[in-house]
Amino acid sequence: MNGFEELKARLKTPELLAPECLIDGRWISASASAISVENPSTGQIIAQVPKLGAAETDAAVDAAAAAFDSWKTLTAKVRADILMKMYHLLVEHSEDLGAILTAEQGKPLREGINEILFTASFFEWYAAEIRRAYGKVVPTPDPDKRFLVMRQPIGVVAIITPWNFPAGMMGRKLAPALAAGCSVVVKPASQTPLSAMAVAKIAEMAGVPAGVVNVITGSAAEIGPALIEHPKVSKVTFTGSTSVGRTLYEKSARGLKHVSLELGGNAPLIVFDDADIETAVESAIQSKFRNAGQTCVCANRVLVQSGIYDQFVARFAERTSQLKIGDGFDLETDLGPLVDRRAAAGVRDILQDAVAGGARILNDRPEFEDTSAFVAPAVLVDVTEGQRVCTEEIFGPIAPVLKFETETDAIRIANNTEYGLSAYFFTRDNARIWRVSEALDSGVMGVNTGLISTAEIPFGGMKHSGLGREGGEEGLDAFLQSKMVCIADVNSNPN
Repeated sequence: MNGFEELKARLKTPELLAPECLIDGRWISASASAISVENPSTGQIIAQVPKLGAAETDAAVDAAAAAFDSWKTLTAKVRADILMKMYHLLVEHSEDLGAILTAEQGKPLREGINEILFTASFFEWYAAEIRRAYGKVVPTPDPDKRFLVMRQPIGVVAIITPWNFPAGMMGRKLAPALAAGCSVVVKPASQTPLSAMAVAKIAEMAGVPAGVVNVITGSAAEIGPALIEHPKVSKVTFTGSTSVGRTLYEKSARGLKHVSLELGGNAPLIVFDDADIETAVESAIQSKFRNAGQTCVCANRVLVQSGIYDQFVARFAERTSQLKIGDGFDLETDLGPLVDRRAAAGVRDILQDAVAGGARILNDRPEFEDTSAFVAPAVLVDVTEGQRVCTEEIFGPIAPVLKFETETDAIRIANNTEYGLSAYFFTRDNARIWRVSEALDSGVMGVNTGLISTAEIPFGGMKHSGLGREGGEEGLDAFLQSKMVCIADVNSNPN
């Protein structure tokens, strides 16, 4: 049995595993030109997806533009009902969808299922939120005029999603776009397209009309420009690296498109002397090693005050040594592989650079071959601020720990980066909570917790970590535009 058949045999609803693109309600299978999707745990090919180009991208945008005219005219309640159907279907099929996600991305199955439930939560939230997207009547200085402000959908949206949360990041963009009345073209990452295709199947099952949701796969170099520069695309929303985000921003500017960018991070996790050490350690484990460290909000640098430094690092190293690394379908696995061998090689290079610069690894680590996609977690001490392990977004299970003396020192070190996406700190001091929350240059923050993302809150960064917000009411605003209507009383004008 090949990889595709093995994965399909795991599913209660095998129809969800459909390695096909969707354009205007038509499912397109891979032809002679295809992209192989691998299971990073085994290296086994699990699917072949279409390798489309500029012509198919144009067709997808045209289909979305044609569907937009009718989709936007549906009442908010009708769209909300469809989103709620998507929510229920995602929950109903969460085990199957989680298995597809684990097979292509590598994360433990329980994390894959939780990501699907996270995805579903956005459809539930925005199904309710769109029915409260009110316009307004503005008081007028002229008694013969009235001012109305309407909120209307932006238009066709290009959604470009990453490989680390292929379903979650699609849901966080797709749900508010559909709720607002926009139509979309989704370009998923080539490593993890199957989750996007499965979510598109769910949309079809829920009754989303043909052309409203389109999914295309292929070369980013060919599809990207055709999608972003298309005159019928009104908005581009992207999650990925800062370097790619800058390029997309430049290209989008030529067409004066609306843009949302969720980019890189270098999150500090600060542990003050008065913190509960066990809470801080467990939260650091959750934040740093979830999805094998491949999250934009994971703790990239751990800063510990000198009074508890030795106690914290000893316990942190001990807990890290207890993590089980293995195949995502092994229910005892805590850490799966990185998304591919290239990513693993990059993380090993950062680790080797740190050790060569004097850093020490504290925890016990199993060895993996350099050709493997697995990287064992490492807790590093004796690192310095200027090393790559502290200045770059690691995107792997490497945790550098730095010592600091004062609150002022911690804030300076934490803010000493071009990024400003997320931050975490641990303290029992309520006054410090206010001071540090206001002082840190981060768009989202966790205090005494390492898990912070939900559908109800605005998510996004400062500085080079991006533009705009996703989630919460702000996430719906990103797909709506205001239109002012000035109405004059013709009967008051004798001419």
